[in-house]
Amino acid sequence: MKTLPSTDVLIIGSGWTGLLMAKELSGRTPLSILILERGRPRMSEYIDGMDELEFFVRKHMMQDPSTDAIALRYSASERTRPVRQFGAFLPGTGVGGTGEHWGAVYPRLMPDCFEMYSKTVERYGKQKLPEDHSIQDWGITYDEVEPYYARSEREVGISGKAGNLNGKKIEGGNIFEGPRSSEYPMGPTLVPYFPTLFGATAKSLGYHPFVNATAIPSAEYTNPDGVTRPPCAFCGFCERTPCMIGAKAQPTSVYLPVVRKRKSVSLRTGITVRRIVHEKGANGGRATGVTYFDESGEEVFQPADLVILATYTLGNNHLLFLSGIGTPYDASTGKGTLGKNLTHQLQFGVNVFMDKPLNRFMGAGGTGIRMADFDADVFDHSKVDFIRGGVIGATMTGTQPISTFGDLPRSMKLPRWGSAWKKASVEWYDRVANIGFGGEHIPYAGNYFDLDTTYKNPAGDPLLRMTINWRDNERKMVDFMNAKMVEIGHAMGAKEVNPFPGYGNYDVTRYQSTHVQGGTIMAASPDRGVVNMQQQHWDISNLFVIGASTFPNSGAANPTPTILALTYRTADTIMDKYLKKPGMLA
Repeated sequence: MKTLPSTDVLIIGSGWTGLLMAKELSGRTPLSILILERGRPRMSEYIDGMDELEFFVRKHMMQDPSTDAIALRYSASERTRPVRQFGAFLPGTGVGGTGEHWGAVYPRLMPDCFEMYSKTVERYGKQKLPEDHSIQDWGITYDEVEPYYARSEREVGISGKAGNLNGKKIEGGNIFEGPRSSEYPMGPTLVPYFPTLFGATAKSLGYHPFVNATAIPSAEYTNPDGVTRPPCAFCGFCERTPCMIGAKAQPTSVYLPVVRKRKSVSLRTGITVRRIVHEKGANGGRATGVTYFDESGEEVFQPADLVILATYTLGNNHLLFLSGIGTPYDASTGKGTLGKNLTHQLQFGVNVFMDKPLNRFMGAGGTGIRMADFDADVFDHSKVDFIRGGVIGATMTGTQPISTFGDLPRSMKLPRWGSAWKKASVEWYDRVANIGFGGEHIPYAGNYFDLDTTYKNPAGDPLLRMTINWRDNERKMVDFMNAKMVEIGHAMGAKEVNPFPGYGNYDVTRYQSTHVQGGTIMAASPDRGVVNMQQQHWDISNLFVIGASTFPNSGAANPTPTILALTYRTADTIMDKYLKKPGMLA
């Protein structure tokens, strides 16, 4: 095995967290920084061929399950099956990672998400907690994270309207959100017709709609690093693709331009990291570097003084398992932490059929109206048979003619084929839109990651396995929200509303959201989590793990704002504390 010259800092992954960490460390230290990325730069491929079939249907931006498969089962007593095609979530690959094809929705977590266990017990008592739950507080509070939320909003460039500015509630923003120290850098984006109608209807029903916060510039914007992005053109090609004009915030349009100018940073692509190499010591373990396969298939050892694991949730968990770092979680005993508290944000919608064209081919990531009247613990749950909640809204992200063709009123009772179906689909194509719900997934003892005992990847390593299923809490929450959304749809004047059929078992084929969290969760003590409050591994002081894998629970909010806020916080901690005195910070 070839051994390369050592680097001061080794970052695994070039997505949001990896590039942000490289930007922060290189801006304030002289350290040599190496970023390892499995994929390749992707932007030119998209600009050269904006092909809906290739990117929306064949999912060209996503990981290839023939080489990066996972295994899945509903419970520990069931047989595992390999996932041959990603459907419920879509992990990206290449420089920028999943952040290149994200939808750019940018909400903060509700304050009580960080203290879900204590706040729920305080209000309702322990008897209200779902059976088999593994809910625990994060160990940090919203107030501790808030300054970093604000910082991320300025640097990423967010359009929106505050609803709670230093405790003052402001109509038009989300009045249920946690207190903000500052307004958004830009005012909200334009809102298309259907979301505008949703907002007016929701307000007439006594709810509190607000313009969605999104990482889409409503005007030309230059961030504190001097990176300028143009306003959105509402082309409708936003989710599942990068932005062809560079308006949508992406890791490659926000952080990479800065990182490229730093001579202390290098980016190495086409790299498949196989193990984090570590050794035991008197005061705990120490990472010495990583082994990886380069593009030629040769295995290489890359030494490093500080290792930062910054991949998607699946990658963070898989690499720690394969490296033998941490104690795997045992669901039968509750012992161990690695793999614990796997969650996947709830997401579904109802189709609303209108009597006029909606121009739904125009849109942008997250552009629209939402309401948080049923989010978190905003409403009293004492008279419903579930806890927590989520946001309901109508957004126009752009609707492509191939991948979304064929939504019809159920009353037509047509098969999804034939000339009658095609004719009706064309007639209804621009007169149907979606009211969507994004909700919290409670962590359970029986939902977790581990290594599969049967299936292996091409390198001969066991696949990462997800043991996951919905519980009654999620099913009842979905039924409750479904009824509210159907009611709003009819109040909007819909000719017909197709309700969501409800949750049965976890469905790996229906897109759920790419918001998979947990497995390397943070906690105030090593018996409760994999990393501490600074996202430093409890067993290896020179290993930091960043990303949604450190979330102890899923909020209704999209995770990227919290991922970035925590990364800023960890970067500050590394520079202000760890580098001055390397070792365990907590």
